[in-house]
Amino acid sequence: MTFEADIKRPENSHIWDREQHEHYVEPEWCSRRLFEVEDFDRSGVMLDPCCGFGRIPTAAMLAGDIVDRGFDQIDRIGNFFDDVPQVASVVCNPPFDQFKKFALRSLQVATSKVAMIWLVRTLPAARWLQDTPLARIWLLTPRPSMPPGHVITRGDKPGGGKQDFCWLVWDKNHEDGPAIGWLHRDGDGPHRTR
Repeated sequence: MTFEADIKRPENSHIWDREQHEHYVEPEWCSRRLFEVEDFDRSGVMLDPCCGFGRIPTAAMLAGDIVDRGFDQIDRIGNFFDDVPQVASVVCNPPFDQFKKFALRSLQVATSKVAMIWLVRTLPAARWLQDTPLARIWLLTPRPSMPPGHVITRGDKPGGGKQDFCWLVWDKNHEDGPAIGWLHRDGDGPHRTR
């Protein structure tokens, strides 16, 4: 009897050197799918303090969750850890080596929701999450490739990611433990457990 795991398949994945400033770029479908299944407060400001190439704000605009006021607004906000005003929501792909710092600061700044991309393998050891209003964990499938920004700017189209990623979504009004679900790239609907 042969199991699927026993069948050798060619690997089409990339391993890059660590990006100096932790600028890794999520595929556009990751944000698009998040905004298809999550409702954000449209009456308030949504902030992406790590907007990079602007993929998350662009997906939010296409979903009708924010108004296009240009990415130059981020330059006038100041240091996210010092002088950012209250906003309705924070949605971002933060540097993973500073994830907890970004998450806790986002929960201070946001009045409604926070959503952040993170590595699935880090969840079991992140006991600090138990003390937060974590509402949902959206596993991204198929495994997305998140290359360094310079790979995208030179025109490469990477695929075959080596790590599992998820969206963590906090809701300031949430009181129970988090639900878990899957967001498929092709949009075959959210699949939740719990």
